[in-house]
Amino acid sequence: MKRMLMGLALIFATSAVFAQQNPPKSPRVTAEGENVEVAYGQPSKRGRVIFPDLEAYGKVWRTGANKSTDITFKKDATFGGKKVKAGTYSLFTIPGEKEWTVILNSVTGQPGAYDYEKNKDKNVAEVKVPADNNAPEAEKLTFSFPKGQMVIHWDKTRVAVPLTF
Repeated sequence: MKRMLMGLALIFATSAVFAQQNPPKSPRVTAEGENVEVAYGQPSKRGRVIFPDLEAYGKVWRTGANKSTDITFKKDATFGGKKVKAGTYSLFTIPGEKEWTVILNSVTGQPGAYDYEKNKDKNVAEVKVPADNNAPEAEKLTFSFPKGQMVIHWDKTRVAVPLTF
């Protein structure tokens, strides 16, 4: 009887702990296209003004939440007109009101953009693309790969980088 009560108490305590755990606010997700994938922490808008309040114009952003965003090219590619070898890179952006700079850096697994300055000499490509600030509102940061592009979309901002293999 004592064992049974102890067992029930253990089950109750364990289930209470798991019931209190909430899913992460910015889960790590993967967006896939033909010969490319992006793994990133996916933040939500949650009523906030994203650009330029939460993410400032002119400042390097990890383009996601938590650790840096990783982009993997399964084949050699042309990214915004720049040749890029197959492999995995950290993806950063510098948002601007009219244009964004999209950056591929060879140092993966960076802790957000905190170490970007000390690793910026490892940039593989930097491309400037126009910003569309009148896009339909997107609650969550999303990456997509319509033919010939990589699109970054969050809040009312959308940027597209030409991408071919």
